[in-house]
Amino acid sequence: MMLPHRHPISGASYSAVELSPGDREVVMLDQCVLPGEERYARFTRVGEVAEAIEKLVVRGAPAIGIAAAYGLVLAAASEGGSAEVFAGSMSAAAERLRCTRPTAVNLAWAIDRMGRIVREVARLAPVERALRLADEARAIHREDVQACRAMGKVGAARVPDGATVLTHCNAGALATGGYGTALGVVRAARDAGKRVRVVACETRPVLQGARLTAWELVRDGFEVTLITDSMVAQFMRRGGVDLVVVGADRIARSGDVANKIGTYGVACLAEAHGVPFYVAAPWSTVDLGCPDGDAIPIEHRGEGEVLSFRGVRVAPEGVRVDNPAFDVTPARLIKAIFTERGEASPPSEQTLREMSRP
Repeated sequence: MMLPHRHPISGASYSAVELSPGDREVVMLDQCVLPGEERYARFTRVGEVAEAIEKLVVRGAPAIGIAAAYGLVLAAASEGGSAEVFAGSMSAAAERLRCTRPTAVNLAWAIDRMGRIVREVARLAPVERALRLADEARAIHREDVQACRAMGKVGAARVPDGATVLTHCNAGALATGGYGTALGVVRAARDAGKRVRVVACETRPVLQGARLTAWELVRDGFEVTLITDSMVAQFMRRGGVDLVVVGADRIARSGDVANKIGTYGVACLAEAHGVPFYVAAPWSTVDLGCPDGDAIPIEHRGEGEVLSFRGVRVAPEGVRVDNPAFDVTPARLIKAIFTERGEASPPSEQTLREMSRP
């Protein structure tokens, strides 16, 4: 099924999430069924958008922030009451969306930004409310794509010609408004004329690297090698990785970074083998109100993701499961953080605060 846009904001032939023309549907590329099927799911109510975020139909911190903003557009379109009723309804919709994925700070950031518009438009006519919110949500989406392209250029300067880049999880166009964060660095390096190869970790337990990163890179003509998460040490030991670039779901004031579970292990291995480890993320992922990695809330997901894969059970009955979706990489293991505002090198409270200044 094709996107319902001639020119999607993502700027590509595929998009993680878009608001349909007319502002009545949120359209998502269902990432639960990739790579076997390229299917777009359509949602007309904010509750459906929240469930889609929880079920990983859309995932990746920037993309779920955009999805939440579009979900609030749907909420506004369905509420034609007084200013007070509208404000109460929108507050409830915002809180439903906010609790879907607690680690990704972009989600709360986008909801709070939309909330400022909600307060401004509460006394306007219902049609005007929805139009203003749709404009703001699309602005969030466009700005994310621009940020990805800008941070890609920042990071590409660190990528040598002929380099092999290892990445963990999916931080590409599917995780963002378009272009990608970690994969944006890879794309920008190629756009600059550099030869670049990618090693993608499969990313247990739901295989975002195998299903999504590999799909994006193959589709876009990159040379990509898929490995299991447990193969990283061997690849680094034999000199098969020149640098690591990953995305982020929240960056604390200290420079500590929360990303998909397994990232911390990759960072430790990179340090042990002298491989530079970089993080690429939009400024909206930086949470200066969060002091350090210990203060980042870590989402724990259902045991079914570990016990089974696509309906096939892989573990015995009675086994206990712990399933943290993210881990925290301390700033001391990160050589630099790439954002659209520039590079924080080394990551620290000082370098991040300097980047926060207008």
